[in-house]
Amino acid sequence: MSSKVVGGPTLEQKRRIVTAIPGPKSVEMQKRRVEVVSAGVSSTLPVYVKRAGGGIVEDIDGNSFIDLASGIAVTTVGNSNPRVVANVQEAVEQFTHTCFMIAPYESYVQVCEALSRLTPGTHAKKSALFNSGAEALENAVKIARYFTKRDGVVVVEHGYHGRTNLTMAMTAKNMPYKKGFGPFAPEIYRVPTSYPFHDGLSGAQAAANAISKIEKEVGSDQVAAIVIEPIQGEGGFIVPAPGFLSALAKWAKDNGVLFIADEVQTGFARTGDMFASEFEQVVPDLITMAKGMGGGLPVAAVTGRADVMDSIHAGGLGGTYGGNPIALAGALGAIETIEKDNLIQAAKHIESIMIPRLQNMAKQHQLIGDVRGRGAMIAIEIVKPGTNTPDSDTTSKIVKSCHAEGVLVLTAGTYGNVLRFLPPLVINDELLNEGLDVLEKAIASAS
Repeated sequence: MSSKVVGGPTLEQKRRIVTAIPGPKSVEMQKRRVEVVSAGVSSTLPVYVKRAGGGIVEDIDGNSFIDLASGIAVTTVGNSNPRVVANVQEAVEQFTHTCFMIAPYESYVQVCEALSRLTPGTHAKKSALFNSGAEALENAVKIARYFTKRDGVVVVEHGYHGRTNLTMAMTAKNMPYKKGFGPFAPEIYRVPTSYPFHDGLSGAQAAANAISKIEKEVGSDQVAAIVIEPIQGEGGFIVPAPGFLSALAKWAKDNGVLFIADEVQTGFARTGDMFASEFEQVVPDLITMAKGMGGGLPVAAVTGRADVMDSIHAGGLGGTYGGNPIALAGALGAIETIEKDNLIQAAKHIESIMIPRLQNMAKQHQLIGDVRGRGAMIAIEIVKPGTNTPDSDTTSKIVKSCHAEGVLVLTAGTYGNVLRFLPPLVINDELLNEGLDVLEKAIASAS
């Protein structure tokens, strides 16, 4: 792959650290920030970005970081992707907004056509477009309750679904997402999930535990939907044991409950399938999407069975900016790139590099308790050596070391002890391996 990537400005694909981290210009920008930006908005790395593309993020001081975060799985096709940029430039010259509910436009229909084709299942499907993952989840629950005439919503331990009132109630982690923000929306029920590293259960056993709790504590005839991430994101990139998702989906179908797959983080080629549900041949009734869908622009969707989506009265779904034409232009560019450049295979290729290297690190360093993930959604869980006890302090040290050496990584997990890796699918092998070299050095130092 070329050492340069074109997308907006030409950006050399090379890690470069020329100042302390953060650099002097970022330090000055931070001083301006604290005067006007709410302290409630935090940043993982206090460097201010000038441009980004491919597998590189460059700050205003001239430092270039290897991007193993993709803006939390958003820039799947790379930052400033050429097709996304071209589409957006053309769209913004034509019109920026009419509101689809007032005067519609073709790009909304085009995106919905693509979603019907790309999402799991061959049944008739329809979609509605929104702005964010949380908004998509809100609407999926709204649709499920309307269709089933039931109120209960089942979610699982370690789940993350957003920061709105309803999605905070659905989210498991208290700090920083829920603390002090209640009371939360009612009729949300949490059941055990499948967490092989900690529970040691088969998928069938874990599903039986969850189903027993639903039937005994909620009542199957009270449940509108089960909402679950096929691979849990903020919860720690937890990959359920085989058979867990399919057992829950079967139970849902047998009991008139809608199975909603939250694919906000796992969707659009991230896990080596177009959608993570496909790995177990699970066909959701409804699927929520955002993040990687827009190539960096804010767009989200709910796609599902046509009879379910059409059950809502006219005007019951929508929003002023839902399906904004500029964001949809980006989405069409991102989808075209994923398909034409075979980024599903690229995700599998990234997995083939990362998993063996991380497993080798785990053999050498006992603080790595687990290596897991699929495609370009990979994680390691950091524990106190010889145990499975979470070690968030060591995790933080590793992250800081990586940042200081020019590699952007993120944490996750209910206990803050998971390092998650979300490289853009267009990253080249040289950068990916260099990023892993820096990580290995940081882990060795922490050990």
